[in-house]
Amino acid sequence: MIKKMYETTFILSPELTEDEYKAMVAKFLKVLADQSAEIINTEYWGLKKLAYPIQKKGSGYYTYIEFKAPVEAIAKLETEYGYDERVLRFLTITLDKHAVAYNIKRREQGFGGEKKAQTAKSND
Repeated sequence: MIKKMYETTFILSPELTEDEYKAMVAKFLKVLADQSAEIINTEYWGLKKLAYPIQKKGSGYYTYIEFKAPVEAIAKLETEYGYDERVLRFLTITLDKHAVAYNIKRREQGFGGEKKAQTAKSND
């Protein structure tokens, strides 16, 4: 079974409680695990303002998952997204070698993190 690298980002309804949000993310992680996916990274971005209203909602809970899975797992995951009315939007993409390298670098620095500036020692 050939596995490819993927990332998925989805937005959940802002009407969820924090516990319901975490439970829904766990549900989607279980769907992936049931399809023999290897979860590489999960990021809970939290409640963010949307660029435009979706289903009359101005914000949503964002989540990002990076994983390695067989092609068939994507259809199952996206079907599960479609069945749940609390999922406002989702996007799953295949990662090429450059995107994988970028994600590794991004994880090492921390999400949204900046490289620490190296200070030059002066001889004064």
